[in-house]
Amino acid sequence: MRLGVLDVGSNTVHLLVVDAYPGARPMAAFSHKTELRLADHLKPDSRLTEQGEARLTAAVEEALRIAEDKGVEDLLAFATSAVRDAVNGDEVLARVRKRTGASINALAGEDEARLTFLAARRWFGWSSGRLLVIDIGGGSLEVAAGMDEEPEAVISLPLGAGRLTRDWLTADPPPPGEVRKLRRHVRAEIARQAGVLLRRGTADHVVGTSKTFRQLARIAGAAASSEGPYVRRFLEHSDVAAWAERLAAMGSAERARQPGVSAVRARQLPAGAIVADAIMDLMDVSQLEICPWALREGVILRRLDVLTLEAT
Repeated sequence: MRLGVLDVGSNTVHLLVVDAYPGARPMAAFSHKTELRLADHLKPDSRLTEQGEARLTAAVEEALRIAEDKGVEDLLAFATSAVRDAVNGDEVLARVRKRTGASINALAGEDEARLTFLAARRWFGWSSGRLLVIDIGGGSLEVAAGMDEEPEAVISLPLGAGRLTRDWLTADPPPPGEVRKLRRHVRAEIARQAGVLLRRGTADHVVGTSKTFRQLARIAGAAASSEGPYVRRFLEHSDVAAWAERLAAMGSAERARQPGVSAVRARQLPAGAIVADAIMDLMDVSQLEICPWALREGVILRRLDVLTLEAT
């Protein structure tokens, strides 16, 4: 079966096409991204602008055309923090549905954490023991922990790299005073929730997903994405702490010259590194492993589970 997943995120609208069957590993067949930066179209009153809605509608229409061309039989569409946090998000999605036919639902942060956890569990397997899975998105931070496929504890915090850059950093590179204030804010927010995860026990395997962790791992010397998903990639907390300071002192142009850093993500990488440093420190994580699968794969796996149950 050819499935499509349409992910309306804070930075991009991403269509992933996979060949997927119950009991088999989903195989990516095609990927298409549109850099939308939907979070930048939020007004001060947290309403999505008409321009943002128009751009979203156009991106969805394009994704639907591509999905049809690629032979997608079933399209799963969801939106994350940028739409979830907009006070008119449901209204916008209703109008997009009316104009395009795409049924897009806003995904709760806790559900993001659960689905990402499912993807990591399936990738690493039962032998990885108790998992701690950390995902730093454009608008939010999700963390989940547990022994099984359903996590025992999840948290979702408004600590995405794009959101923090927009709300806390006024220049590029940011003034040191702003960096210190952001660092204090991030650590205080995480510390309030860390006990929910820590009281469940020590993780046997800590996993990082998202572009932020992949970029930090590449900067720190991990293998390039061109070497494939089966090369194991690790990230040390000591490297994250050092690069969090260095990246904040650089401008976007210099950051974009670092290995694995894209120009469109360079501006928000310092904030993402500050979050990564904080969560690894407060959760006492000395090393994590990068997982090639994340939220989109979790959505696919959950859908396949449903299809399997319906067939029995």
